[in-house]
Amino acid sequence: MIQSIAQKEFVSTLRDKRFLVLSMLMLALLLAATLVGRASYRTLQQERQLAQQTVNDQFRNQPNRHPHRVAHYGSFAFRPKSGLSLLDAGVDSYTGTTVYLEAHQQNSVNFSQSQQSGSLIRFGELTVAFVLQMLVPLLIVFLCFGAFTQERETGTLKLLLSQGATLRQLAWGKIQGYSRAVALVVLPALALAATLLFTGEAFASTADLLLRLGLFVLGYAVYFFLIIVGTVVVSARQASSRAALVTLLGLWSLGCIIMPKATANLGATLYPAVTKAQMDAAVHDEAQHGINGHDPQDQRVEALKAATLRKYGVDSVQHLPVSFAGIQMAAAEEYSAKVYQQHFAALNATYERQNRLSDWLGLLNPYQAIRPLSMTLAGSDFAHYVHFQQAAEKYRYHLVQRLNGLQTGMGYGDKERKLDASTWKQLPVFTYQAPPLGWAGPRLLLPAAALLLWAVALTWLGMRLISTSRLV
Repeated sequence: MIQSIAQKEFVSTLRDKRFLVLSMLMLALLLAATLVGRASYRTLQQERQLAQQTVNDQFRNQPNRHPHRVAHYGSFAFRPKSGLSLLDAGVDSYTGTTVYLEAHQQNSVNFSQSQQSGSLIRFGELTVAFVLQMLVPLLIVFLCFGAFTQERETGTLKLLLSQGATLRQLAWGKIQGYSRAVALVVLPALALAATLLFTGEAFASTADLLLRLGLFVLGYAVYFFLIIVGTVVVSARQASSRAALVTLLGLWSLGCIIMPKATANLGATLYPAVTKAQMDAAVHDEAQHGINGHDPQDQRVEALKAATLRKYGVDSVQHLPVSFAGIQMAAAEEYSAKVYQQHFAALNATYERQNRLSDWLGLLNPYQAIRPLSMTLAGSDFAHYVHFQQAAEKYRYHLVQRLNGLQTGMGYGDKERKLDASTWKQLPVFTYQAPPLGWAGPRLLLPAAALLLWAVALTWLGMRLISTSRLV
């Protein structure tokens, strides 16, 4: 009985001109978003790879120089794009792509796409995730709002019940039929995306990418399922098709537009972040006067000098077999890096608390559950951005300290000497490896649990409400 009802709903939907128009429009948007995302990915990835190769070559091909000059010459780190970012750009357009690596300074990641785009970017980008999260639910609403109300208004509901079908069977049949229709719209675009991912030369096809794509599709399947179930339940509980449509559009506006914006504002209010100017001032003050006002810089230098003289058994820096300037630079770098790390960790923790608030509200709003799940699987969420930031800082610190070590080994009077150009070719250049899915696993638990909870609770409660409803 359920399969017969599902087939009937599926065929009736395909014959509906409204569905044909809306589904063709939705499919066109999905395919366009996929192709645009692929083109954008290839362009940005090639630009960043070329830029990284260029700065690496420039760094290695420097002339004879003093190591400290090389440390201040610095280098750049460019964040590569993740493969699934063609489906969900996440926060990549706003977090920056390039960080300047230099001595004594931990810079933020700059030059985001939003800085180079017009004001329209604040309304969102045309990505596959945007269409799946915002527009496909609208298609489901217009497809399913009359699931029960139209049957009642046309008098066919009594006929179906008189033939032995139960309300629960009718509901499950309609859910299955509508699910097939939605799959007919979404699957071609996802199949195209998978083809581009695993056949394009620009993508590194790995088991990790395959698993991420599989979970990406599964997550959206659960998301669409619970929206279909919710729409059918609302249709069963409303007196007319008009009331059902108005109710569903109101819920869509609340869940996809109002609540996410309100949550972002609430998070920024509860957990305010310091400005860049405030953080730079605090870092400079602590580097000069010591953390919490203790251990000023001049006292640290004098204590380091005394310890170094005792270590080598001499009474002045002129008699040291090493360069005290290099030792001092290494100590200053270690201290300033510690100060920077504390402030960056505090700032990132503030942003994490803001994001965590939105994640918890996924228990109240499925849109706020699928969004972080999608971004995390695509490698375009805030956590993946911080991973790149930390990798760049780790490289910067070790590079500068290696250069400080070279300066130390030059001995007293090193300022008048230079090292051979071949020295710089032996130094490592920056390379970045994105973390595997296992690293992101803990960040998937809350949104995945929220989606599953929504699907199970809504199905159980919805079937009970439909079974106990008086629809005739």
